[in-house]
Amino acid sequence: MPATPRTDDPNRAVIAAWRAESARLVGALTRMTRDVGLAEDLAQDALVAALEQWPVHGVPDNPGAWLMTTAKRRAIDHFRRAENLRRKVGELEHAAGGEEAAMADLDVDHIEDDVLRLVFLSCHPVLTPESRAALTLRLVGGLTTAEIARGFLVSEATMGQRISRAKRTLAEAHAEFELPTGAERTRRLDDVMAVVYLIFNEGYTATAGEDWMRPDLANEAIRLARMLAALAPDEPEVLGLQALLELQGSRMAARLDEHGAPVLLEDQDRTRWDQLLVRRGQAALRQAEALAARGRPVGKYFLQASIAAQHARAQRAEDTDWARIADLYDVLTGAAPGPVVEVNRAVAHGRAFGPGAGLAVLEELGPDALGDSPLVPAVRGDLLERAGLHQQAAEAFIEAARRTRNEGERAVLRRRAELNAGRARG
Repeated sequence: MPATPRTDDPNRAVIAAWRAESARLVGALTRMTRDVGLAEDLAQDALVAALEQWPVHGVPDNPGAWLMTTAKRRAIDHFRRAENLRRKVGELEHAAGGEEAAMADLDVDHIEDDVLRLVFLSCHPVLTPESRAALTLRLVGGLTTAEIARGFLVSEATMGQRISRAKRTLAEAHAEFELPTGAERTRRLDDVMAVVYLIFNEGYTATAGEDWMRPDLANEAIRLARMLAALAPDEPEVLGLQALLELQGSRMAARLDEHGAPVLLEDQDRTRWDQLLVRRGQAALRQAEALAARGRPVGKYFLQASIAAQHARAQRAEDTDWARIADLYDVLTGAAPGPVVEVNRAVAHGRAFGPGAGLAVLEELGPDALGDSPLVPAVRGDLLERAGLHQQAAEAFIEAARRTRNEGERAVLRRRAELNAGRARG
């Protein structure tokens, strides 16, 4: 198990330890108590104790072990108070076994399985996708309710109710704290990856509000993807998800200019791309490719990571191998058909084979393929602009601006509409 980050500042040490250890802590406590709500309460008690004691007594040598020991003692106290659960006292006392045993317990093999179980529990099929995302950020990501609420533009009270309702739903469904197997594991793993991807996308391009991005959400999704890849290292799709998020996440610093205005991919200063994230993403993709070469199945995350890698390899926008990207989107259409893939495929074909080719792909979709989303008219406007049809492009950008709920995106679309309207007049 990786060591908990150390710092001499007690308050910073508590925060660092919690972010590094909370998933392992809640996972282990859920295994012991079989109650995710109680497990989180016990972990939170340990966190409060650390906030109270570390500034007075100093940061312990092993912060993670200290948190685990404290939480286990809280669990023992809880069950001692519950007469009808006396049997669990002996189990937990045996599991705790003093501070030395608790420190050793952090290193046994099952601790990482506890985290994986917790991830699957947070994404249980009885929960809605929104509840899965919130509970994953809470239990696995270690974020506070306020942090999650800010990320998804709802009040703290609303998010608190959503998380409480999710935990109550799991309890009522008697959700098992066990790893699914066979086809059920594959299906549930897809659900887990979908939640992590949802969190990243909301952080990378916010659906609403004044901010173009919410980097905290995107970075948390990258961390979760790495954790999932470490726990399931033989799954090429999991590695593909990690690669995809790291490669796309590498661009975040370049997606805003010095005034905070959004910068589109082709106009970005690629020297501002995070090269560490690029290297990590490429390494994860190579691991996935090696597994695929041995016959392991791949899917949409692997293919999207392969597309993102094409952008990462191009030092300049004009060096991008759009023909290769178009080929990959053609494959992705078969692996994960859907309107969003088709819209992106239209972009790729428009770049590789001319705007007419992209418009032909887009026309097969129809204007309302994504409902009230701004994506279709925005891409149509881009392709029309490249075709020199500036008046039509301006109208498409105006329609896209009307549809979006993100202020940053609306500003970009309006600027492009004005630019094309000016060219049409001149």
